[in-house]
Amino acid sequence: RPCAQSLCQAADRGHNQNCMPGWRGNRAGNPKSIDWMTGLVCDGNPKESSPFINSSSASDVEKSQQYDGKNMALFEEEMDNSPMVSSILSSLANYSNLPQGSKEHEEAENEEGAAPSLGTLMGVYLPCIQNIFGVILFLRMTWMVGIGGVFGSFIIVFMCCSTVTGGSYYMISRSLGPEFGGAVGICFYLGTTFAGAMYILGAIELLLIYILPQAAIFKMEGLEGADMEAAMLNNMRVYGTIVLSFMATVVFVGVKYVNKLALVFLACVILSILAVYAGVIKTAFEPPVFPVCILGNRTLISKGFDVCAKVIERDNGTVTTKLWKIFCDSEFLNATCDEYFANNNVSEIQGIPGVSSGILNLFGYYLEKGDFLEKRGISAMQDPDAPITNSNRYVLADITSFFTLLVGIYFPSVTGIMAGSNRSGDLRDAQKSIPIGTIAAITTTSIVYMSAVVLFGACIEGVVLRDKFGEGVDGNLVIGTLAWPSPWVIVIGSFFSTCGAGLQSLTGAPRLLQAISRDSVIPFLKVFGHGKANGEPTWALLLTASICEIGIIIASLDAVAPILSMFFLMCYMFVNLACALQTLLRTPNWRPRFKFYHWALSFLGMSLCLSLMFICSWYYAIVAMVIATCIYKYIEFAGAEKEWGDGIRGISLSAARFALMRLEEGPPHTKNWRPQIMVLVSMDSEQNVEQPRLLSLTNQLKAGKGLTIVGTSVVGTFLNNHAEAQKADQSLRKLMETEKVKGFSQVVISSNLRDGTSHLIQVGGLGGLKHNTVLVSWPRTWKQAEDNLRFRNFIEVVRETTAASMALLVPKNIAAYPSNGERFTEGHIDVWWIVHDGGMLMLLPFLLRQHKVWRKCKMRIFTVAQMDDNSIQMKKDLITFLYHLRIDAEVEVVEMHDSDISAYTYEKTLVMEQRSQILKQMHLTKNEMEREVQLIHNKNPTSPTTPAGSAATPGSEVQMTWTDKAETQAAAGHPEQGGVKDIFNMKPNQSNVRRMHTALRLNEVIMKKSKEAKLVLLNMPGPPKNRMGEENYMEFLEVLTEGLNRVLLVRGGGREVITIYS
Repeated sequence: RPCAQSLCQAADRGHNQNCMPGWRGNRAGNPKSIDWMTGLVCDGNPKESSPFINSSSASDVEKSQQYDGKNMALFEEEMDNSPMVSSILSSLANYSNLPQGSKEHEEAENEEGAAPSLGTLMGVYLPCIQNIFGVILFLRMTWMVGIGGVFGSFIIVFMCCSTVTGGSYYMISRSLGPEFGGAVGICFYLGTTFAGAMYILGAIELLLIYILPQAAIFKMEGLEGADMEAAMLNNMRVYGTIVLSFMATVVFVGVKYVNKLALVFLACVILSILAVYAGVIKTAFEPPVFPVCILGNRTLISKGFDVCAKVIERDNGTVTTKLWKIFCDSEFLNATCDEYFANNNVSEIQGIPGVSSGILNLFGYYLEKGDFLEKRGISAMQDPDAPITNSNRYVLADITSFFTLLVGIYFPSVTGIMAGSNRSGDLRDAQKSIPIGTIAAITTTSIVYMSAVVLFGACIEGVVLRDKFGEGVDGNLVIGTLAWPSPWVIVIGSFFSTCGAGLQSLTGAPRLLQAISRDSVIPFLKVFGHGKANGEPTWALLLTASICEIGIIIASLDAVAPILSMFFLMCYMFVNLACALQTLLRTPNWRPRFKFYHWALSFLGMSLCLSLMFICSWYYAIVAMVIATCIYKYIEFAGAEKEWGDGIRGISLSAARFALMRLEEGPPHTKNWRPQIMVLVSMDSEQNVEQPRLLSLTNQLKAGKGLTIVGTSVVGTFLNNHAEAQKADQSLRKLMETEKVKGFSQVVISSNLRDGTSHLIQVGGLGGLKHNTVLVSWPRTWKQAEDNLRFRNFIEVVRETTAASMALLVPKNIAAYPSNGERFTEGHIDVWWIVHDGGMLMLLPFLLRQHKVWRKCKMRIFTVAQMDDNSIQMKKDLITFLYHLRIDAEVEVVEMHDSDISAYTYEKTLVMEQRSQILKQMHLTKNEMEREVQLIHNKNPTSPTTPAGSAATPGSEVQMTWTDKAETQAAAGHPEQGGVKDIFNMKPNQSNVRRMHTALRLNEVIMKKSKEAKLVLLNMPGPPKNRMGEENYMEFLEVLTEGLNRVLLVRGGGREVITIYS
């Protein structure tokens, strides 16, 4: 609360000025008395700006004014830590919670501080398209179709695309625990780094084979077999190292240059793919001329001869060709020739017969390394015992091919799905854009890949498809032979796209490593969290380039692809597993917006990932799993004491102790918060539970997850009442079993019920496994004299839970709540959100709707607008906030304008205070109390249940507060008389009148909107700070909830329990 101006004028000017605790005073010009005696020290120190509870972002005077109106006086006791919803909705709707460091990084890259402006198309869809389409499509797709056949290739594409589709949605904005997160993060980092190496190798292959072969440092002409292969690999290593160094320098100089080139690279990818489809259409009418020379059934390398024939007719004579000279020892017809050349004819076939030719290439044709590429359907004369000669003149298989190898090589082409989520800071609406854009990109690329498999198989001859480097078609890129208007469109386009993808990998991988390092999850990586002054990850870039060089040294695109496949598959497998477990554990903040989500999809994705790992390469899979396991265990046990007991029980006890000690390390993060409930029940004389429906409600809230403690108190001593306590415990266990509540029972024996309840709240649980929420039933018969202690015990529970920062749930009319066997087929759960106390009111309906009893009920949220509030904007902000929370609910803003306090309000307040004073001053017995209450009604003929209708204002306003001093003045009257007659002449306390007015007005609008609701959730006002107005407090709550069938009063625990992140 604000400090008094007379003592703390400097506080308003921002000075560090202390206020005197306990000072009371009135604001000038305000006829009402304001309570200043909170004892709050106004030290002027700024608090962390937060739109949530305990916020001081608004000035204290503004916070006080929020409650000055008559409508909200019931909640003014909590103005210090529970702001009005209307005052914070704008902040909640615009709330963002970027991880540490990422916000600063975004600001460093964008000094102008422009708001995120990218939509789904530019921010997610196109970047994913660029990353998914890449080197494999242009360099290996045709070869894969030729080796695996259309059937086999289609199965590979479908399997890999299904694996990524199963995991893509859950990969996005899902944070795991540190162990899983560290292991997954390192796997993803290594996969991204090796992907950079793969793209660079692809670019070098395009350069040295198709664009500028004469640039080779190690000449390959005239070499055969292993010598030629070694020369090629050495060229890849030298040029790869040069390109890697250049790219790392570009990334080091500035990421903005990479981002500026991204659109150019993307345009290259799209134009190349369009050129392929245009070429396919053109083949139906005019197939391109790409002849392939076949000797017997073997494909010949097209270099070294010009005519595909042994001899030709010239000048009425027969002359030999260059091909003859290659296989024979002279150019004359009587020369000695290669045996296979002499026994077989030379034929020329069309390399691209076109889509209308009828070729299908349905089945696979797997080859051993060094095998000839042979044309199916052509017979050849060959002596199986004859030695193979002139093998360097034929197109040979460079590697041994099999189905699992094709899977490993192809899978990297579907691993670009994270490109959109990596740009979340630049998106206008990341929650909407990332899932839609990513899934749309996966769908588009899957269609393109699957159609490419069919079209390649239907347009291109099989021997050309199996010719990986285009040696039989004049050294052209095979996919380029299909493109229109020229093969160079594909060659140049694919070169730039692979260079762009390599730059993107070298940009993203160091940032991922820097984020892992800054989290201090893996201690020995801390050094890589440092960088330049603007946040650029210098050391992480250096390590990334070093690891990438390992892939360059391997030098083979076909060998590097399975390695990065392993790491990406490990990453997807872990995340799918974690998402499935979060669903099965029913984590409250796990609320996927994807409508068709089911945990079985995550398990299917996990199973596919695991299967693909071993399909690709079982030894790579084992190595990757060993690496991930070592990282996981290192993070889990770094600094942790390991203890092994004797036998299985000893291990279980050690694991339990370790888990409890881990829970002690600190409070749970908001996204992991779930209600751990202490249920306080009362027992009858037979030690049976009086409110069994409390446990039904507990089961519906918990669904068997988390901690539940059902506690009760037995009055007496431990020695005398131990048997009763055991009986009560058995009764609790039996009821918990009946209601299917998974948890623990706890019975304490105490000299009185008040102390016993307090002990349960204080000592329930063990270590970090403690309750954070108390569930207690409303004292239904609180007005009866014999239940006087019960309602006072109830109020003390409210005070103690507030002091202990625990949430409190108070179901009213608990007998009317549904049992676990009932089902609501329709209806609403209505939330009346008056003050923000951490989000409990949002979380509880979500949890209830997970249970089959409430599943069909729809959620409605009402909030109250005052006269000065913009109700239209409030509704927009509330809809935005719920959208960020991924909660589906109808929203309505109820306007409560200032109105005069009615005579009925005064009458009801006066009757309440008179009754309270009678009970306090005279301590009447039950019969006497009833007689005196009747006397009060006779003195006041207006029925308290019938409003007077006209507004009335008392002649003079009594300035009263809920302070001890003011209450004493109001209650004492003429203490020396001590008679009942002065009670009839008293005037109602203005503070109580305002609170009664709030209760009546709120009850009026709640009854109007929510009378037919299946359940109404409502902020529970706090009790008076003194103990003089406890009966009045109960009366206010009674009036507030009057006429409602099922009400759940909710008080937050002083912390946020719901977040926009999961």
